[in-house]
Amino acid sequence: MHLIDWIIIALYFIISLAIGLYYYKKASGNTEDFFLSGRKLPWWLAGLSMVATTFAADTPLAVAELVGQNGIAGNWLWWNMLIGGMLTVFFFAKLWRRAGILTDVEFIELRYSGKSASFLRGFKALYLGIFMNCIIMGWVNLAMGKILLGMFPEYVNNGNVIYFLAGCMFITAVYSAISGLWGVAVTDAFQFILAMAGCIILAIIVVNSPQIGGISGLQEKLPDWALRFTPQIGGETGTSTGTGGILMMTVSTFLAFIGIQWWASWYPGAEPGGGGYIAQRIMSAKDEKNSLLATLFFQVAHYCIRPWPWILVGLSAIVLYPELSMADKGLGYVKAMNDFLPMGLKGLLLAAFLAAYMSTIATHLNWGTSYFVNDFYKRFISPGKSEKSYVAVSRVATILFMVISVIVTMFMTTISGVWAFVIECGAGLGLILILRWYWWRINAISEIVATVTPFVVYAILHFGDFGIKFPETLFIIVPVTTLAWLVTVFITKPVTEDKLSIFYMRVHPGGIGWKKYAAKHPHIKADRGYAVLFIDWMLGIILVYMYLFGIGKIILGNLGAGLIFIALGTVAGWIILKHVNYLGWDEVTQKK
Repeated sequence: MHLIDWIIIALYFIISLAIGLYYYKKASGNTEDFFLSGRKLPWWLAGLSMVATTFAADTPLAVAELVGQNGIAGNWLWWNMLIGGMLTVFFFAKLWRRAGILTDVEFIELRYSGKSASFLRGFKALYLGIFMNCIIMGWVNLAMGKILLGMFPEYVNNGNVIYFLAGCMFITAVYSAISGLWGVAVTDAFQFILAMAGCIILAIIVVNSPQIGGISGLQEKLPDWALRFTPQIGGETGTSTGTGGILMMTVSTFLAFIGIQWWASWYPGAEPGGGGYIAQRIMSAKDEKNSLLATLFFQVAHYCIRPWPWILVGLSAIVLYPELSMADKGLGYVKAMNDFLPMGLKGLLLAAFLAAYMSTIATHLNWGTSYFVNDFYKRFISPGKSEKSYVAVSRVATILFMVISVIVTMFMTTISGVWAFVIECGAGLGLILILRWYWWRINAISEIVATVTPFVVYAILHFGDFGIKFPETLFIIVPVTTLAWLVTVFITKPVTEDKLSIFYMRVHPGGIGWKKYAAKHPHIKADRGYAVLFIDWMLGIILVYMYLFGIGKIILGNLGAGLIFIALGTVAGWIILKHVNYLGWDEVTQKK
């Protein structure tokens, strides 16, 4: 690292803090300003903030690891989540924006009634806002620690890396506490552009190095399995082992990812029905139309724009670092940064990784704080205080959660284990998160059961000697959880009529699940055109996958196939945009 590298990194920190200070006043009025930017974000800024948040320091390393172990096809372990993401775009984004709430946890008392609703809201505020949130920040910290260890071996070691992470988190917590979501969103946009620029530059330099010899040289040096876009179904193991190979899935594993995970499991950033920081960005959009476009832009950027620079470096690392073990393939990305980046660019890329890291941490700090303050402190501990006092508590809580996440990081060893834990402990919850919008009979007790049951089944499977491993565990956790909450729905009392009527009149959900309330409130113009929405959902999936494969084919030199894929995706996108005006925005939009 040279002086110019350190200057670039210092400039990055200064700009990030300057943005936070600039938006201080906008975040100081009330909690809606602090957590939702006063509901004034345009679609492109809300979308950029979503995609920046899901681009963490661990993401390029994780993709490089998947590629090193299983080739391009390894990415299907996360590409499958698009199916659920597109449901959010067309079926849930407008509903979240229309609800007029501050957090997705606040939705619980908008939708449900009684003491069970109050308990569920308070429980989820603490469970998601502190427990799960700090675990997620912990694995992001762990990944950033690996980068710091690889980039600064002369300064950073296993004994002091936590102090460097704490310093980065402190700066992030400061600008998050100062500026609220306005500053977080604008900083996210700056950080995403910087991070993507750095990753693209690295990919270009590495691929065109003498050791690789450009795209043609890369293809010549790689085995055929590394360049396949789709997994091989019917293998005997869940992932390839040994020296590498195409992602091989048993039929059951494939079905677990493609047929179950996307709708059944809660996962931050890919929650069935939306939710979490995705819902936070949706609710911060100017109106319903902007919320849909923001979420659609996020899906396109998340799956089509981001992965290919990481994939190219991951493929190059297979050639450059054959000595890396299967478990250490992700470190090939860090080694490439060290070995190929010249003075100045090394500082730029490190700043890019810091940007990716800090954008994710900033969102999680703001999101987790919103749960704690709005849905626990304000609701149960200290109601009726001034909005300025709640903003002050929010700023203190932001710093506190930063400290907790650093402590959690000290006890973590692997990211993959935590990732599987999060998915398994939310398995079976997804369907109820979807149906609570479209079926009046869902109640708070059933959602409590859906939240707790996965933990119980997870504990039995993991502490019992059953020999069942993730993702096959989903075939047990999901049905048991689903059966448990369905039985609960029919043996417990429904939500009160008054509460359901209030919800229906505010949110205007359509469909057969609200038929009796549509009859009671004929003056309400509920959502319509569900056949069109289903078509748009499928077209959205086609749009993203066609662009994803098309860009990949063009990069790898197959221009003809790439252009055909892009053309098909463009047609799908054109039809979607033609349908947008059919959705009836003027009839149902409530500006809040």
